[in-house]
Amino acid sequence: MPGENLSREEARERAAALSVERYDVALDVRSAVEPSAAGGPRTFRSTTVIDFRCGQPGASSFADLIAPEVISARLNGRELDPAVVFDGSRIALDGLAERNTLVVDARCAYSRTGEGLHRFEDPEDGEVYLYTQYEPADARRVFANFEQPDLKAPFTFQVTAPEGWTVVSNSAREGEPEPADGGGATSRFLPTQPISTYITAVVAGPYHVETDHYARALDEKTVLDIPLSALCRRSLARHFDADEIFTVTKQGLDFFHDHFDYPYPFGKYDQAFVPEYNLGAMENPGCVTFREEFVFRGKVTRASYEHRANVVLHEMTHMWFGDLVTMRWWDDLWLKESFADFMGSFSQVEATEYTEGWITFANRRKAWAYRADQRPSTHPVVADIRDLEDAKLNFDGITYSKGASVLKQLVAYVGRDAFLEAARRYFKRHAYGNTTLADLLSVLGETSGRDMTLWSRAWLETAGVNSLTPQVVYDAEGRITELSVVQTADEAYPELRPHRVAVGLYRHETGGGLERYARAEVDVAGPTTVVAELAGQQRPDLVLVNDEDLTYCKIRFDEESLDTLRARLGEVSDPLARALLWSAVWNMTRDGLMPARDYLDLVLRFAGRESDIGVLQSLHQQAGSALTHYVAPDAREPAARAQAEGALRELRLAEPGSGHQLAWARFFAAVATSAADLQLLQGLLDGTAKVDGLDVDQELRWTFLATLTEHGLADAAAIAAERARDDTASGHRHEVRCLAARPSAGVKAAAWAAVVESDALSNALVEATIAGFAQPHARDLVAPYVEPYFAAIEELWASRSIEIGMSVVRGLYPALRDSEETLAATDAWLTGHESAAPALRRLVLEARDDLARALRAQACDAGR
Repeated sequence: MPGENLSREEARERAAALSVERYDVALDVRSAVEPSAAGGPRTFRSTTVIDFRCGQPGASSFADLIAPEVISARLNGRELDPAVVFDGSRIALDGLAERNTLVVDARCAYSRTGEGLHRFEDPEDGEVYLYTQYEPADARRVFANFEQPDLKAPFTFQVTAPEGWTVVSNSAREGEPEPADGGGATSRFLPTQPISTYITAVVAGPYHVETDHYARALDEKTVLDIPLSALCRRSLARHFDADEIFTVTKQGLDFFHDHFDYPYPFGKYDQAFVPEYNLGAMENPGCVTFREEFVFRGKVTRASYEHRANVVLHEMTHMWFGDLVTMRWWDDLWLKESFADFMGSFSQVEATEYTEGWITFANRRKAWAYRADQRPSTHPVVADIRDLEDAKLNFDGITYSKGASVLKQLVAYVGRDAFLEAARRYFKRHAYGNTTLADLLSVLGETSGRDMTLWSRAWLETAGVNSLTPQVVYDAEGRITELSVVQTADEAYPELRPHRVAVGLYRHETGGGLERYARAEVDVAGPTTVVAELAGQQRPDLVLVNDEDLTYCKIRFDEESLDTLRARLGEVSDPLARALLWSAVWNMTRDGLMPARDYLDLVLRFAGRESDIGVLQSLHQQAGSALTHYVAPDAREPAARAQAEGALRELRLAEPGSGHQLAWARFFAAVATSAADLQLLQGLLDGTAKVDGLDVDQELRWTFLATLTEHGLADAAAIAAERARDDTASGHRHEVRCLAARPSAGVKAAAWAAVVESDALSNALVEATIAGFAQPHARDLVAPYVEPYFAAIEELWASRSIEIGMSVVRGLYPALRDSEETLAATDAWLTGHESAAPALRRLVLEARDDLARALRAQACDAGR
């Protein structure tokens, strides 16, 4: 049996045979607040009616359902024996007629993994909250269906819930909730537009709700009025800045209506911030769900608000790219995610106060893409997705951020107007339908007048990242005789692509910084391209290829430019150029071309001058990674001490109460190792020490306590006392992380058992336990788990949900045992488990590649 997986071929065969006319789904979730029955999962009642056609009368097919029990199933009035037709994930359907009605009554299980219908009990007030999360194929955990994106249909939902609960779904509620037999109330929702199963949604519980509306005149007679709401748990309501969320929402709706020329198609617009969420957010039409960490419990930097605004706009983009027009199968996942990643930044820069969005994109989002694109599991933007397990793993940096970078290059290639006109035609031509790459290329060809075939082949259908390096020849007077751009590719992926790039020349101005004094745009093609326009220019201190970040590439430097960077990186005045330079030196560090301590030295000398808070926080994160993975082992302690000294210096110099001060405080806590540094953290925690302007709020208290715990300076009693101060869901997660971080062999054994040998923890607590277990200061304590890891992962992958499996396989890989022996153990597992699930092998292969990269970087640093 195929189990819970579904192959692309099976989906194609089913789509060729079936078309779905409508779904009626009735859920009874009153059991969510009842005591759990012993000996089995907590369940809810799910009844589904599906009307569908079959183009091959007499044929057989199947419906999808993952449930503990099918109570009854009827096909065209004929009773089906659940013991015969239901195997735990599929319901066999034989003898189909031209028109069919399937009725399935089942008991489905509430989720603790964030997949399906997730149940959360708030430790602060005991209230229960539910929400659904389905992508790519978990709607079948909640109701019977045909679980693939190209079998769209209208959905009508009916939800019976406890009295007083808020219940929302994709469409507006039909009237007021009605009393239900046995207590509670039933909410009925209007039929949706035709949508895919994975974007249907139900959110239910005693949620705090705030409302607003958006109005826009479409023409002289028609006004579009969109009801808006924002939801969060009641215990978070005091922190909820819904007005800010509504502001960004309205700005986004204005932007997309201005540029897409297709009215928002799904009626209302609810945004629910939900607990224990696996993703950043999900684009369910009319009912978008977000991780509740976007409701900020304490002070955060501007970068956090910028990121939240970007996610709001990313999901809004999906209302058109993904929900209105949907990919046919997961090969073309990029048709929604790449566009949402690109348009999220595009709209943010043009429609909101967060005009630094392209800086963040260049520095953070593209770093994700570069990392993914250099792994052995890299793939083209248009991927080869054989089944649902493949699909789950392809929500990665290539599908999102490389695809978005390619689209940014496409705008430079065809022009903004042609790109947006193509989008408009795409929506109108394929509304409520499903598409492939060919459909998009068709409209792009029409609007740009270009043959998109070669562009697509180079950018969308091949893997790997190119490097662009300037090569400069000067005359006797120091003027440029010839400046060329040299393009190279990795041996495994030799494609040389067409790039539209800007090349900037920078020099140091007396009394000022490094300023650009000349710029030229050029189409790079093949191994060498001459930039004729820059001939005759005076000798630059720095040549920046891909100035303004028009293309997707790794930037390299000539020796003179690299010397300038080492001496003056912080003096580059333009923030986007500076972000690109930071990105370039980080890529060089990861590639073993720059010693990690040289990178850390750049951070020490220049990060304090960084004006963009998002870039600064990226530098902190990357410095932490360099310390953990890339610095030569015998140099780690002095390198960490140097970073801590620098962080403390910048913390004291930062403007009191500023976001920069907060960022430096967090970084100081992350790298603190000396007795004096740890004593300062303890003093900040207990109030005996103070940094002017630094508000040590609850979130920062947990940050400081985590460091003290990792170093053995805070015990279980101290952690319990902090939890008593913060008896919330977030406090519980912090508590679990800190308990697992204590430097004790017994603690590590208990954490390992809680994650590997039991499935009692929720997804959020699995994540917290792993984070505490795998601390860099505990290298010796986690060293014994190399062999147990490889012994456990195959069975664990088979027995857990894919979301939990991914978290455990990635999170517990013995990366901290960074040695050739661990590399050999990984290779031995890969050689001995060639028949293991391809998705599992991919995760292990990616971890192995990260470890091999770390060892190469350490060797580079040791030879410094």
